[in-house]
Amino acid sequence: MPSALSTDVLIVGAGVAGLWLNARLRRQGFSTVLVESAGLGGGQTFKSQGIIHGGAKYALHGALSGASEAIADMPRRWREALDGNGELDLRGVRLLSEAHYLWSPGTIAGNLTSFFASKAVRGRVDQVKGSELPAALQDPRFKGKVYRLAELVIDVPSLVAKLAELAGDSLLAGDVIEPLRDEGQLTGLRVDGRDIRAQRVVLSAGEGTADLLKAFNISQPTMQRRPLHMVLVKGPTLKPLYAHCLGAGPKPRITVTTHPAANGQWVWYLGGDIAEADGVARGPAEQIAFAKRELSQLLPWVDLGQAQFATLRVDRAEPQQSGLVRPDNAYLDVQGRLLVGWPTKLALAPDFADRVLASLSHDGIHPIPQPTYGDLPRPSLAKPVWDVLLP
Repeated sequence: MPSALSTDVLIVGAGVAGLWLNARLRRQGFSTVLVESAGLGGGQTFKSQGIIHGGAKYALHGALSGASEAIADMPRRWREALDGNGELDLRGVRLLSEAHYLWSPGTIAGNLTSFFASKAVRGRVDQVKGSELPAALQDPRFKGKVYRLAELVIDVPSLVAKLAELAGDSLLAGDVIEPLRDEGQLTGLRVDGRDIRAQRVVLSAGEGTADLLKAFNISQPTMQRRPLHMVLVKGPTLKPLYAHCLGAGPKPRITVTTHPAANGQWVWYLGGDIAEADGVARGPAEQIAFAKRELSQLLPWVDLGQAQFATLRVDRAEPQQSGLVRPDNAYLDVQGRLLVGWPTKLALAPDFADRVLASLSHDGIHPIPQPTYGDLPRPSLAKPVWDVLLP
């Protein structure tokens, strides 16, 4: 039988939320164990587009919403961490783009000029032209307008690798997870037969949290899944593009991010409205055909003759909301020693950690000296989805 362990905080789920929280706790002197049943980052984290939103896209068709206000400070916090001056030292994480862009086809560009000059987004959005345009839009046939957002796009695999490095000896590969209780009170977890006692247990396993709650016989909080049907395009003619293409509705018509594939080519990862309700209803072949039509209309100068296409269905796991709407903030529910939550977006991982740390402070939880863990079975890094689907 594996030896028992004791730790300050036991975390389940090594996506960006669990990994970021783990690094924050360790930096503040807490001992931690972070349990992962599959590859590090292999759930929603590696399926994200890596955009560190600042909220501007949520303000496209009206006043700033609660979401855009809540998320507005995230780019600054991430930049400071990437520079080694923030709450974490993330130097070495690959930055794919210093900015994310909004690009509007000529048909609707005029309607947006006054909005982008308004007080709501002043200082957060600047128009760019000529050589400042993203490489994929530097074509004479491009007639739209482009606005630079004070946001950034990161390489998620390198982020997960860095956070795993910051985790030190705290990572534990484990498949069978059961609650440990003393006189009815949760005191830790049993992981693959190993008892791990902790001052606090945090469930941050994304979609897997629902199954854990069911196994623990806990009914709240309830989780919703917001489905997406993303599209991946890999080809030798693709140039980097990190942008929302604006449509007539409240959501971007298409959101493009560009990622390095294992063979040295670029992969476009397509989200936005194309991946939402209508996209979810389409089958893979139909979704690919739709994506080809959209790209041919919006970027007709891009040669896709040698491009490979694939689709990826993603369920975004979030706390239950009325009408399946997207939550505005990271979410945390506290039930005594058990903390359950979702960051709701990659960019909000720091907000999720803030909420856990605030709960620990509120309850007077402080680090307790713990023995070293020794050589625990360690989970491996997951593979990027583009290298799996478009080898």
